Amino acid sequence: MHPDNILIAGVDEVGRGPLAGPVVTAAVILDPNNPIEGLMDSKALSEKKREALEPEIKAKALAWAIGRAEVDEIDEHNILQATMIAMQRAVAGLAVVPGKVLVDGNRTPEFGCPAEAVVKGDQTVAEICAASILAKVCRDREMTELDAVYPGYGLAKHKGYPTKAHIQALNDQGVSPIHRLSFAPVRKAAQSV
Repeated sequence: MHPDNILIAGVDEVGRGPLAGPVVTAAVILDPNNPIEGLMDSKALSEKKREALEPEIKAKALAWAIGRAEVDEIDEHNILQATMIAMQRAVAGLAVVPGKVLVDGNRTPEFGCPAEAVVKGDQTVAEICAASILAKVCRDREMTELDAVYPGYGLAKHKGYPTKAHIQALNDQGVSPIHRLSFAPVRKAAQSV
């Protein structure tokens, strides 16, 4: 527990920058009596290490939940608002109600309990590190699965991020149902068909 004995939920997101796929968030309340070695920002860990930590986090945490916003919600609301909605869904999905929510970044949506944004929280707050790992593993797996459904874009490789190869594939193949039309390179590719 934290100094004032309240349960802290850490929240992080993965997938704000990609041109395709959902934005995925996770909320995690860690068990102070069941520590997890090696928690750090998911971006600083190898895929193998993230894959090893993910089931351990799920097994040892007091509670965890995944929240998401789909492509149509991203296009309807904008990526920032969709991310906030996904964060609210993750916290609402926790089986244990947190006393406080710490969110990686510089803003936080309304959770119905105290919340604080922590810049670079994915590097300093264990709960946020755990959330970043769950969100990243979840989204990466999904993008690899979507690669089989929408071949030719290279989704398994770049996970939907705007790489040169991805933008070239968009221009060559056109837009798939999982591409975000509100993002300029996707909109441009859709108009040129």
